[in-house]
Amino acid sequence: MLVRVGEIFSETLTMTPDEAKAFSRAARDFNPLHLDEKAAANSRYKKLIVSGTQMAAHLMALTATHFTARAEAVGLDFALRFHKPVYADETITLTWEVIAVNATAAGREVVDLKGRVLNEKGEVAVSATGRIMVAESL
Repeated sequence: MLVRVGEIFSETLTMTPDEAKAFSRAARDFNPLHLDEKAAANSRYKKLIVSGTQMAAHLMALTATHFTARAEAVGLDFALRFHKPVYADETITLTWEVIAVNATAAGREVVDLKGRVLNEKGEVAVSATGRIMVAESL
């Protein structure tokens, strides 16, 4: 077995306004809350927030980086729920936990994951679920 139930892995990232803006532009997310300090200041958030697309990318990338260190892996399904904003100037912690592993007849493992992003206050900003396939060879 390549993956075990209960396995936990995480990463801490410091967001910056310049990175948030660059990612938002690259993703073609032109929401002023991600790009315009004045618009963000006049919003309920009071400052720039990171695009949800960026949070999804970081969460998905963490699974790929973690599992491909020991085998081949490919994403099958991811879902996110946004609870609180992630600000473009804060440090966040992304965490995934393996909650189920099912072997296939072809010798692959389908891995169910539960994830989250914690903000600097330790609050859940994003919750996520994911399903990936891991194998010696896909």
